[in-house]
Amino acid sequence: MRSSLLILLLCAGCAARVVTPVPAPAPAPAPAQAASATPPVETPAATPPAQATAPAPGEPQQGTPPVSTSGAPAAMPSPAEVAAVVTAAAVRENPCPVEAEEEEDEATAATDDEGVSEEGEMQAPLAPAAPAGPLYTADLSDEALTEAWKKDPSTLGSMSIGFVESGRQLNSVRVPDDKDWLVVSPEIAYGTQETVDYVAAAIHAVRAQYPNAPTLRVNRLSTKDGGYLRPHKSHQNGRDVDLGFYYPTAEPVRERERERYIDVAMNWALVRSLVVNTDVQMILVDKRVQKVLYDYALSIGEDKAWLDSLFNAGFNSLIKHARRHRDHFHVRFFNGRAQELGRRVAPLLALQPDQNLMMYKVRNGDTLGGIAMRHNSSVVAIKKANRMRNTFLSIGRRLVIPLKGPCTHCPIPPPVQLPPRRMPPQTQAPALVNTAPAASGKLPNPCTPAAPAPTPVAVPTGVPSGLSTAR
Repeated sequence: MRSSLLILLLCAGCAARVVTPVPAPAPAPAPAQAASATPPVETPAATPPAQATAPAPGEPQQGTPPVSTSGAPAAMPSPAEVAAVVTAAAVRENPCPVEAEEEEDEATAATDDEGVSEEGEMQAPLAPAAPAGPLYTADLSDEALTEAWKKDPSTLGSMSIGFVESGRQLNSVRVPDDKDWLVVSPEIAYGTQETVDYVAAAIHAVRAQYPNAPTLRVNRLSTKDGGYLRPHKSHQNGRDVDLGFYYPTAEPVRERERERYIDVAMNWALVRSLVVNTDVQMILVDKRVQKVLYDYALSIGEDKAWLDSLFNAGFNSLIKHARRHRDHFHVRFFNGRAQELGRRVAPLLALQPDQNLMMYKVRNGDTLGGIAMRHNSSVVAIKKANRMRNTFLSIGRRLVIPLKGPCTHCPIPPPVQLPPRRMPPQTQAPALVNTAPAASGKLPNPCTPAAPAPTPVAVPTGVPSGLSTAR
């Protein structure tokens, strides 16, 4: 009986050693088993290296790289291969990805939320750049521009220098008083000639459509010379303007939910006029106001694809959401001539000492003396240019720095290229034949964008072409 029990124990031990990939140290054998069950022990020197570390087939040993059947280490999957697998899985999960909309909390908004940067105008070093598109100051050669700048810069007209978040303007124009609008703060109602003309054209178009429209409140543009306008991040080079909403009466509503009280028809007419009649770059307004305008425009028969290009095109949308913009439109215009003049004049600023200025944003650790030394200026000149009574600085403040010589590292915008205006599609005349194919009866693919409006066979004389080339 005792011998049978020993045989069973020995067989169990052999089976355990066969299936275990990494042999564990065996317990000390019993005296009765030592002579018959313990195999001969080989020294490490006598064990071949490949056999000493090779695990059981299909079970890589912990801490060592996987080993292929040929004896060479197996290649790990590259990051690109991993990304491809993850992307394929995501496409299977959701074949029509939708851009997630980040929920914004007004309670955590900053002092000013006009943080939409200057799109398409990346800051570039001060270097000559050849314009890739039309030159909106082609009437002025380099020699004529230099001569006019040296003799009398006022003859050149309005200039938008630098960027909307770090710039200034020259030869600005104040928004005039008019029966169709109310200038709320005349001292900060200065912009370029193009901006002022665009604002007037858009508002006059609304009054032509609605003769009984109340006066519109024109709020802030820029100061006469531009530069930082507290608390805004932009409004610095004459291309931004805040326009109030149209209400049933001339008296503005002070309620929080302005979209419930505005005159939707007149406000849509204003937005449409800005899009059609001006070179608008973007319109910032709260998304709740956007929804009211979008639904109204759709209800009166505006083309849905065109509306989506304005409201729902993501980064390319012309109308964008911004917090703290539930009571006004923030409108930014392209200024072909003013921007191009500002870009071309940048290397000539040193020829006019009074205009040889740069904008500087105060950073942590800055002192007035250090800023003056780095930019070849003086403490007295900086204090005078910024109307400072002491030398205390606050982080984030933008200073005007008078320069004693040409600035070789000041960023300037690239050449200006105006995009075509986003005109609504043509309204098809009743007598024209619609060449659109008959409906197939199949449901549209949700991943496929909406097809453009069908092109009519004939266009009656006098109908505009749809894209404005007049600037």
